[in-house]
Amino acid sequence: MAAVFPTVREVLALDPVRHGAPRVVAGDAGLDRPVRWIHIAEVPDIATLLGGGELVLTTGIGLPGDDAGLRAFIGDLADVGVSGLVVELGRRYLSGVPRVMVAAADRRGLPLVELRRATPFVRITEAVHALIVDAQLTELRATEEIHQRFNDLSVEGADTAEVIRQAAELSGCPVVLENLSRQVLGYDPAGESAELLLDGWEQHSRRIRLAGRTAYDPDSGWLVTSVGARGQDWGRLLLRWPASGDVPTARSGEPTAGPPTRLTILIERAASTLALGRLIRRDAEGLERQIHRTLLTALLDHSRPVDEVALRAKALGVVLDRRHLVGVMVRHRAEDLVSESGPEAAQARLRDLSEAVGQALREAKLTALTSAVDDNSVGVLLALTDPAAEDRALSAFASALRRVRLDAGTGRATSGAEASRPASGADVSRSAFGVNPSRVGFGVEAARVASGAEPFRGAGGVPGGVIVAAGSGVSNLREARRSLVEARQIAEAARRDRRDLPIFRLPHVGLAGLLHLLRDEPRLQTFVERELGALLEYDARHPREQLLDTLRAYLEQGRNKSAGAAAAHLSRPAFYERLARIARILDVDLDSVEASLSLHVALLALEAVRAP
Repeated sequence: MAAVFPTVREVLALDPVRHGAPRVVAGDAGLDRPVRWIHIAEVPDIATLLGGGELVLTTGIGLPGDDAGLRAFIGDLADVGVSGLVVELGRRYLSGVPRVMVAAADRRGLPLVELRRATPFVRITEAVHALIVDAQLTELRATEEIHQRFNDLSVEGADTAEVIRQAAELSGCPVVLENLSRQVLGYDPAGESAELLLDGWEQHSRRIRLAGRTAYDPDSGWLVTSVGARGQDWGRLLLRWPASGDVPTARSGEPTAGPPTRLTILIERAASTLALGRLIRRDAEGLERQIHRTLLTALLDHSRPVDEVALRAKALGVVLDRRHLVGVMVRHRAEDLVSESGPEAAQARLRDLSEAVGQALREAKLTALTSAVDDNSVGVLLALTDPAAEDRALSAFASALRRVRLDAGTGRATSGAEASRPASGADVSRSAFGVNPSRVGFGVEAARVASGAEPFRGAGGVPGGVIVAAGSGVSNLREARRSLVEARQIAEAARRDRRDLPIFRLPHVGLAGLLHLLRDEPRLQTFVERELGALLEYDARHPREQLLDTLRAYLEQGRNKSAGAAAAHLSRPAFYERLARIARILDVDLDSVEASLSLHVALLALEAVRAP
C-alpha cells in the first residue's frame, strides 16, 4: 500500500520541478522522506511557523548573508523536521548555493536541492498539493473499503482464518494473531515464508513492548493492537509494516511516525471483527447449550412432555423422531483432582470437558443433544438414522474425544482439519481455533498438564482420564431416559475400573454395574444395612479409625493380609488387629470365602447407593 504523502524523491520527479533542472547537492539519504505540504518562504525565521514534513521553496533573497546565519537557518529547519529545502538559483545565488549551506545540510541529513532554471513556484505547489489530495482520496477510499469489508465479515460470521486472510490481503503485509501467552492462533504470511515468519515467534513477540491498545514498534516493524471485548483482552493482532526492507526514516537516524493511518484502521477493524465474532459464537453457543441442557434434563426428570422435547430439539436441528437413540455419559474419572482444586476450578474443568465433547461430536459428524447434566457429567443423546451404525458411531465419538483431549494435554488445539502450533516450522497452521480459542486446549486440565502437575492420560483408568459410558440403544424418545440413566449408572460403576476402555457398556461393569442399576431397590439397601450396619455405626462413633476402609482394602486385595496392609498403609500387626475387631463387630469369619463374598457385594452396593 502506498504512503499517503509523496516523498521528496517523487516531488523532484514531477514535471514542474523537472522543468527547473533540479540537482540534489546535500542530504540525498533523506530523499524518501514524506512531503506533507509545500511552503514558500523568503524570511530567515520561517522555522517557527512550520510543523514538520514541509518541503520549503525559496529564492534565497531573504536568507542571512553570513555563514553563522546560514548554519542557524539550516539547523532550525532540520530541528523542526522539514522534509527538504529547494533553492531557486538566479536571484540571490547565481551559480550555486553557498558551500556553508551544503555542509550544514549534509551534516543534518537535510535534502538540499538547487533549481538551476527559473520555475514558477505556484506550478510546483499545485502539482504537489494535487498529488497529496489524490493520495488522501485514495486513502479515504481504502479506508471505506476496509470498513465495508470487515462489516461484511462481521455480518457473515466469518471465522478467524478468513478475517486474518482478509487483513493480509488488504494490507499486503503479514498478519499474526496470538494469545496472551504469545502462542500463535492464526496467521497469513502474505506471500512470504511462513517458516521464517514464525521461527522463534514467542521470543520475538515478547520483545515487542508497547503502550496503549494500538501502537507501532519501529524497531521490529510490527503494528500491534489488542483483541478483546467487555474489558477482557484475549490476544493481540500484529501486522508487519513495511512487508520488506528497512523501516524508512524521516530524519537522519530517526524512524518515521509509523505506518499509514489506514493500516492502523485496518488492524483495529480486524481486531474488533475477531472479538465480535468470538462474542457472537460464545453467546450463541451458550444459549444453544442452555437449551440442550433443558431438553436433556427434561428427559431425565420427566419434567416436559416427550413430544415437546422432540419439537424443540428439531427446531435446534437435532431430529429425535424415528431415530435410533443412544444415551452417553462422559465424566472425569478422578474426582479427587477436581475437589482439590476448589469449586471454581471444578466448574471450569467441567466446562472444558463439555466443550471437548461438543467438538468431538462435530469432528465425528454426529447429531446429538449434549450438555453438562450435573456437577460431574456431560450427557449426550445420540440420534442415529441406522441402528446398525451404533457401535461405529460410538467408536468414532470416543476416538474424536481422545484426540481433542490429547491435543489439549499437549498444548495444541484443533479445529478439525487444521491445528495451530506456536513453534516454528513449515507445518504451522494458518487457521485459528475452531471452538472458543481462549479455552480449547488451554483449560484447567491442560494447564495442569502443561505445568507438570498432572500427567495427561486418555480415556483409560488412570488419573486425568475420562470415562465414556453408553447405555443401550432405544428406538423411540420415550425410552431415551432409560438409555441415559443406564449410561450414568455405568459411568458411576466404572469409576474404580482400571481398564483402558474407549467405551464402557453394561457388560463391562459386571457386578458393580448391576448393583448400580439396583441402587434404588429397597431390598438392596436392606441387604447393605444387614451386612455392614454394625460396622458403619462403629465408624460413626470412632471417626478416626474408619474400619470400613480396612475391610475394603482386605477384600479388594483378594483377602491377602500382607497386600491389604500395604494398601491401607498400616503395619501388618495393626492391620491384623483391625481385622480381628471387624470380625467381632460384624460377628463373621473373615477367612470364610462365602462371608467375605457377601461383605464384598455389600461394599459395592454401598458405593452404588452412596453415589450422587
